[in-house]
Amino acid sequence: MRNSIQAAENRTPLKGYELVNFNRELLERIHAAGIRPDDYKYADLYEEYRALVASGEKVTYAVAALSARYGVSERQVYNLLGKFNREITTHCKPVAVE
Repeated sequence: MRNSIQAAENRTPLKGYELVNFNRELLERIHAAGIRPDDYKYADLYEEYRALVASGEKVTYAVAALSARYGVSERQVYNLLGKFNREITTHCKPVAVE
């Protein structure tokens, strides 16, 4: 653990441009899918939703419970579920491995 802490302290911080440029393809796919960058905050909400429904809870109950737990409207929960349930087709560029 100590080595990982020392390694983190010795890293040069990234510039915003470098972070975006490094993740450009991923960010393009996220944008094309209609997913907002801050939707990452609701990944746990989606996992909890799936667990509730798999355990036999009704969708309406799951949405209401998650809305209260995460402090968002039920409409927003339904919107997030729609985004996270949507199948995304991507056109991957072949990568040359040398």
